[in-house]
Amino acid sequence: MPITEAEYGASLPVDGYGPGFFRVAGQVHWGGIVIEAGSVTPWAGYDERAPLLALSGKVDVLFVGTGPEIAFLPKDFVRELEAVGVMCEPMATPSAARTYNVLLSEGRRVAAALISMPEGGAG
Repeated sequence: MPITEAEYGASLPVDGYGPGFFRVAGQVHWGGIVIEAGSVTPWAGYDERAPLLALSGKVDVLFVGTGPEIAFLPKDFVRELEAVGVMCEPMATPSAARTYNVLLSEGRRVAAALISMPEGGAG
């Protein structure tokens, strides 16, 4: 069976991650990030909402990577984002990165807010 390479066009896929970093389109970013089709922004976590609120009207879903395990998102965080039309889907960070890449390759309007992985969590 032939393997077809994913096509991202000008979009920025997550190439990998390790303890404290993400590699996006070949470039390393330390700490948490918000990534959408054409940009990567540093992200300090749930209390830093400006880069997420700026996604309003640009994306259909925001995958929130909660670290090594899936976790509930703070209710006020979800409420504030949903009020501007940004729907959140919490996942473990590795799952959020993979799901973001798959939907990005399909041309979907997606973004991901990813909390970096601790020591020992690599991909």
